[in-house]
Amino acid sequence: MSSRRRTQLFGVLVAVCVVAAALALAAAIGSDGTGPTRSAAKRVLVDARDEHRPSLVFRDLRDAASNGKVAVAGLDYPARRTLVPLRCDRVHFSARNGLCVVRGSGFGASYRALVFSADFHVRFGLELAGIQSRARVSPDGRRGSVTMFVQGHSYADAGSFSTQTTLIDLQHGFKIRDLEQFAVTRAGRRVTAGDVNFWGVTFARDSDRFYATLATGGRTYLVEGSVRDRTARTIHDNVECPSLSPDGTRIGYKQRVPGRDTWRLTVLDLRTMHETPLAETRGIDDQVEWLDDDRLLYGIDREIWMVSADGSGEARRYAAGGDSPAVVRWSGATPARGLPTGT
Repeated sequence: MSSRRRTQLFGVLVAVCVVAAALALAAAIGSDGTGPTRSAAKRVLVDARDEHRPSLVFRDLRDAASNGKVAVAGLDYPARRTLVPLRCDRVHFSARNGLCVVRGSGFGASYRALVFSADFHVRFGLELAGIQSRARVSPDGRRGSVTMFVQGHSYADAGSFSTQTTLIDLQHGFKIRDLEQFAVTRAGRRVTAGDVNFWGVTFARDSDRFYATLATGGRTYLVEGSVRDRTARTIHDNVECPSLSPDGTRIGYKQRVPGRDTWRLTVLDLRTMHETPLAETRGIDDQVEWLDDDRLLYGIDREIWMVSADGSGEARRYAAGGDSPAVVRWSGATPARGLPTGT
């Protein structure tokens, strides 16, 4: 083949990739909101921030037309939601930045992590390999984390899949490091096994301290780490998909039930290491979100449910037609204390 012909074919290939990427981004951004105009929908979270109103950001799943669109609602009435011009497979938001994980296109990227601001303007896009699983943003909005399945697509058997968990600088739009590159210790000794996997990051308020799941040897552990120091250590057993409470004292997570292929939602007190099984008895495969210091949210069967953190009461539906909930707490805002209405 002549050099000129190769150049022409390369040019066509580049053009196809550019068009495909543009179409994927357009699909992620969407076409309009529901109810308000497009410009008004894009301001719904900005207005909530300006008025110090805590909000819920989540994926709308009520019908085919809205499936995967990002929705914003008040915490006390999640049924009254506003759809915004962004569509995601997983979403999380805190303070000033959000993460939207969407299917990629073209060559070499299965998914993309879109970093967006409170007005839903996409500031950065990062390529991700694998199948999306978890996404989290630190309370101050400075850092985020995305977990991808790179082999196998289920947490049911800790030894049958492989994950890649990447920390992201959301302010500047770059990948900080894969957690497998961190120095991790267990009982004072460096973990060097070849079957190590990490998933389900949750950040403390300073965005440096974090917690995550480590799996090795068919067992799972809760690790506590430092982004700055690139280190982590195991602090508890049998913890998956941790989520740190707003007051920073407890971890909500799914715990594998011995002898059964299922999980039980549990809360761990970080001061005493006392475990409290929660009233939700179904096998929940999700990373829970704290509604406040007393209640947790999680997704199951295309609905968002709520359960008390002290093990009392019963699980209740919080919002129909949704998943991937993120509770946005603005400085000075007071979360709603009553039960939501009109789910």
